[in-house]
Amino acid sequence: MNAAPTGILLAAGSARRFGGAKLLARLDDGTPVGVASCRVLVDALPRTVAVVRIGDEALVHALSATGATIVHCARADEGMGASLACGVAASPDAGGWVVALADMPWIASATIRRVADAIADGASIAAPFHRGERGHPVGFSASHRDALTKLRGDEGAKGVLASHRAVLVRIDVEDPGVLRDIDVPADLRP
Repeated sequence: MNAAPTGILLAAGSARRFGGAKLLARLDDGTPVGVASCRVLVDALPRTVAVVRIGDEALVHALSATGATIVHCARADEGMGASLACGVAASPDAGGWVVALADMPWIASATIRRVADAIADGASIAAPFHRGERGHPVGFSASHRDALTKLRGDEGAKGVLASHRAVLVRIDVEDPGVLRDIDVPADLRP
């Protein structure tokens, strides 16, 4: 078994489609979206970094009580790839990473643990699948460190996933949260 992976919460997006401040929007129970997503990730992976854009102090304040280490990404405007690269660079001694999106608060912590366990057990890349569709979070072993720290643009790690499709460990789950994100205010409804 390898060293435990580190959680990375990607929380540095601009939320243009939502109309801004998406991660501070409240779920039915009153919890901000980003906080709910971070809590679940920290529950599964106590060593978690939350990547935020510089100047988003309201989000930093909200996330500070979750137990995650806050990482300010100066290149957040470049897109999700740059944010992921910041998170990986901020945790260079990790045994791998489980990358979660801050606008996906309904993923079960048990699902995250299964992805983390697959990486710790030697998988190169692992992801949950619900009803045949790949979801989030996606786990990467430390062997992908260089590729992940070089990411740019808004594609995130899609290129890394595509070039390593043959080694992707598929984890079938009964967790619809792996596919459910929040793009517009109507998505907040259960």
